[in-house]
This record gives sequence, structure tokens and C-alpha cells, in this order.
Amino acid sequence: MIKQATIISGKGGTGKTVISGCFAALAENKIMADCDVDAADLHLLLHPDIKEKHEFKAGSKAILDEDKCTLCRRCIQVCRFSAIYEEKDKVIIDPVACEGCGVCALDCPEQAIRMEESVSGEWYISDTRYGPMVHAKLGIAEENTGKLVTLVRQNARSIAQKNGLNLIVTDGPPGIGCPVIASITGVDLVVVVTEPTLSAISDLDRVLSLTHHFGIETVVLINKHDINYENTQKIESFCQKKNLEILSKIPFDNSFTQAMVQGKTIIEYDNSGVTQEIKKAWERISTKIRR
Repeated sequence: MIKQATIISGKGGTGKTVISGCFAALAENKIMADCDVDAADLHLLLHPDIKEKHEFKAGSKAILDEDKCTLCRRCIQVCRFSAIYEEKDKVIIDPVACEGCGVCALDCPEQAIRMEESVSGEWYISDTRYGPMVHAKLGIAEENTGKLVTLVRQNARSIAQKNGLNLIVTDGPPGIGCPVIASITGVDLVVVVTEPTLSAISDLDRVLSLTHHFGIETVVLINKHDINYENTQKIESFCQKKNLEILSKIPFDNSFTQAMVQGKTIIEYDNSGVTQEIKKAWERISTKIRR
């Protein structure tokens, strides 16, 4: 049976991807999936060797046939997104602003506008020094992030089945939106990475509401816990009230930055107390997902 663990956070910048990279270094018989497709950066640590590259097509864009256009301006009037405008006696459709609703194509009396499926991003199957990895990159201003996340997860599972891998470790996106939902549904364990900032408890509470809704076992990892002991204590009290296990408290350490500058995880960089703490955290995760 293939087990799945997803690492998420209530906001960006908590160290989620750095922790995910460490888990990639520690986990055995696994495949990595980077589902933070809006701002993918796990590749900066794992340096994937891309074996397959695929286009991701989702949604449509309006395309104008200038030869048929009579400049009636009807499309400009009906576009709710201000994606169509007139310039130098020509109708211009802005592909970035176009939401692909298709109203302009339906309403054009000359049938001068057609809807075409658009390339919204790319997804990849790669090899890394820690094993296979499926990752993706969404195009600028593109939507359908949840669909791309699902595609990444589906291919990661397919490769795991094909190669006899029994674990998928996923670097999920921050927040509580559709990409996060697509990243956590059906997984065995969610690890929420937080830090002792002013918004930490609010962010944590929102994420926990999401994982609770889907009935997914959830644990918390407090990163840089020693930058504000008061807020760390508040997080601990909050977790205690919610009957939520704190997996580990990782201290602030400049070694993380030094390791990243060299394109390494801290697991490879040194064997300090921080490294040992992360190893203990992974041991606890491994115990939970393999029981």
C-alpha cells in the first residue's frame, strides 16, 4: 500500500519547502511530488534531472479572426474582464486578462472569435539524487492550479506503483485554497509547518479547519521556535487545546541558509543539533504513516 504525507503551511515563508527537502533526504523507497505549482522551488534543493516534459492544457482563450471582424465592438461591451479593447481601429484581446468564459465568442455576430484550449503550464518527471520526483510550473497569471496539482499527484502515484515505491512525500502549497485541497485529499498524514509570528495561530487555525473537514490526521512542526518564545508558547497552548501533536520544535539556525546557498539540504550540509531534531521529526512521521 502506498502511503502519502503532505507538508503544508498556513502562509508562505515558514520553511515548508526546506523541511520537505530534508524529508526527501531522509525518506526511503519514496517519490517526491512538488505540488506548490504557483511558486515551485523544491527543485532548487533537489536539482532534478528532467526526463519527461509535458504541456499542461486547461481552460480556453479567446482568439480573434481579424479578417471576419467588422469592428462592431460587441465583444468589448460584453467582456466583464476588460480583456478586449480597441486600439488603432483594431480589436485587441489581451490573453493574460482573458478568463476564457466564451461570452464574446457566443455573442459575436460575425463569428470572428473562437475559443482555443490554452497551454497553462508544464509538468515534469525527473530523477534526483534522492529518487524520482514529479513537479510542475504554472504559467504567469494562469489558473486551474488545482487541476495541475491533481495531475502531479496522479503521476507520482502511477510511478510509485510502477516502481514498487511505498511512499509519496509531497511539498504542498501554503494557505487553504483549491491547490491545498487538491494536495491533501486522500493523504495519510498532513504536517503543518508554522513559525512563531503574530499571524501564526490564525493561519494554523484555518489550515486545521481544512484538514479536520477532510478527516486527515494532522501534526504540527514549529520552525524557528526560538525567535519568539512567547508566540511559541501560544502555539503550544493552542495545539494542546486542539489535542494536536507538536511533532518537533526546530530552532533558528543560519546553517539552513548556508546549505541553501550551496543547493543542499541541511541534512547533507552538517550534523548539528538542528539536523538531529529534523531526523527525529522524520522518524515520528515515518512511524505514523507506516503503522
